[in-house]
Amino acid sequence: MGRLTGGDPSLLRRINSAVVLHALRGADSPTLTDLTRITGLSRPTVEGVVEGLFEAGLVVEATPDEGEARRQGRPARRFRFRAEAGYLLGVEISAHRVSALLAGLDGRIIGAGSRVVSEHLGADERLDQVRGMIADVLRRSGVSRSSLRAVGVGTPGIVEADGTVRLGTALPGWTGLPLGERLRRSFRCPVLVENDANAAAVAEHWKGASSESDDVVFVLAGLSPGAGALIGGRLHRGFGGAAGEIGALHLLGREVTPEHLLSTTDTPLDPLDERAVAAVFAAARRGEAGAQAAVERFIQRLVHDVAALALALDPELVVIGGWATGLDGVLEPLRQELARYCLRPPRVALSALGEAAVPTGALRLALDHVEEQLFAVESTVTARR
Repeated sequence: MGRLTGGDPSLLRRINSAVVLHALRGADSPTLTDLTRITGLSRPTVEGVVEGLFEAGLVVEATPDEGEARRQGRPARRFRFRAEAGYLLGVEISAHRVSALLAGLDGRIIGAGSRVVSEHLGADERLDQVRGMIADVLRRSGVSRSSLRAVGVGTPGIVEADGTVRLGTALPGWTGLPLGERLRRSFRCPVLVENDANAAAVAEHWKGASSESDDVVFVLAGLSPGAGALIGGRLHRGFGGAAGEIGALHLLGREVTPEHLLSTTDTPLDPLDERAVAAVFAAARRGEAGAQAAVERFIQRLVHDVAALALALDPELVVIGGWATGLDGVLEPLRQELARYCLRPPRVALSALGEAAVPTGALRLALDHVEEQLFAVESTVTARR
């Protein structure tokens, strides 16, 4: 670890600023006395930090409440963190929908929007829809594009650290797409691209079904299910960013491809798309035996895929999202399968965020990036070793 010394005043100032910012964001319009008590710093130090934060536009003086205003004498000055000093976007790009959530620097959502898009759109047309939808959200919210501090994006596929989609079979033209680079041209801030299941896992941990668990598997169930995993509260991407790609497990046995599982006849389902699959599920709800058998096979395959991941990672909780949240009876078979194989079976729950999981996770990733800039001192300590 790095060691702080008396001859390192710039680092000490940064640490003090981070401590005071944390206190300001977590308290309700504190006074200087409050901040001194909360942080343990001296009053002159707190005053100096607050003055610097004023100059940076991150802090303003709060208006005293009516009770304080009526009292004789000058009320103590109160301060608040300026969540409106910048804004964050969380974006989802999927086969049938593009959506976005807009928030201030405190993570509170102030705007949202979505568009239905065709699954057949090429990359350029899909990105045009994303840009148009974001422009609508910013315009309705009265937020300028230049005030964005970071943009998080959740997308299907295996995503490189620079935002390039190394493999993305769910969207036409997505494999090899430099998605991060393409979107950065539209913004003056960092753009962070993440796999959609990973983003959803982050969202559920932030404000969803796994908010009290640090070892979690989130399953985004679709035609080709994917999963995101948190280990010790940290997102686990794997060496090449492909951790959780359980949709490829069917390749271990050609007879269990989704085309075969969801077929109501002796021939594979062709075409295998959302419309065809929805028809199978609708027929199952009407009581058609062939469709019910197909749905049962699909659920069992999903259960086996999730069980394999749970055996490898030993999570405390498995959260099921995506279209599986609308399947009757998906949880109990999963619980039974995990109980058969796991020494200590994890709890199983449905997603608490539903369709909002991916953009919420993308928003959290953008917020994490900004918080690292505002609050973290680790990089400075490392640089000064």
